Amino acid sequence: MFAAAQESESLRPETAEAFRHYVQKREAEMDARRIRGGRFLWVDDDADRKAMVKSGEIAVEAFSGKGATEVKGGMIHDWIGAGFMSGATLAQVVAMVQNYDDHKNVYQPEVIDSKLRDKNGNRYKVHLRLLKKKVITVVLNTEHDVEYFPLGPKRTHSRSYTTRIAEVDDPGTAKEKERPLSESHGFLWRLNSYWRFEERDGGVYIECEAISLTRGVPFGLGMVVMPVIRDLPRESLRRTLEATRDGLNR
Repeated sequence: MFAAAQESESLRPETAEAFRHYVQKREAEMDARRIRGGRFLWVDDDADRKAMVKSGEIAVEAFSGKGATEVKGGMIHDWIGAGFMSGATLAQVVAMVQNYDDHKNVYQPEVIDSKLRDKNGNRYKVHLRLLKKKVITVVLNTEHDVEYFPLGPKRTHSRSYTTRIAEVDDPGTAKEKERPLSESHGFLWRLNSYWRFEERDGGVYIECEAISLTRGVPFGLGMVVMPVIRDLPRESLRRTLEATRDGLNR
């Protein structure tokens, strides 16, 4: 493993607070623009983007043109993307996404293992073991709280928050163990995912905005760490949307 990956980075209180403040602002904007008024779907903001997605491609962009925002002690990443599932119904898509025990099959190789911990109405507690690989390889045990919000027969949106993230040393071996948070590399401290689903035009539009928090780029180690910190959130979102788009046809 590269030397940069050996450097531990603790999550500071001020960094966590900066993320909380950013998320609070973005959620208020989402509620105002997407849920309570305006256009429900991001693809409807741009005719070319909608046409691209309707043709079967995946669109991924940095929110407000800026994928990463530096804060004291870390970086906030904000990416949004969309796809279209031709011929699908909303009920089919939501059922697939809510089948968390099967995520290890739908979203491989990024999701190594998945398990539904608990379900209470539209609220889910989920375990995902994630593989993050770019220059270096990181395996993470993650726990998520997810809630779905049906908006009539053709629309649903959801919100997912990580409640626990732990890096795994020597995964899949007899020496496997979780690394203490104070000794983490900081490649993922927080991950919020906001999904919107709408059935129309002969299929289902799927959208996801992923807001994550990571360490910053350490001085002098940018060439090694930069691809992990800056590029991985965008690439991960694209792979997630592609896997969702193709999930019913597995």
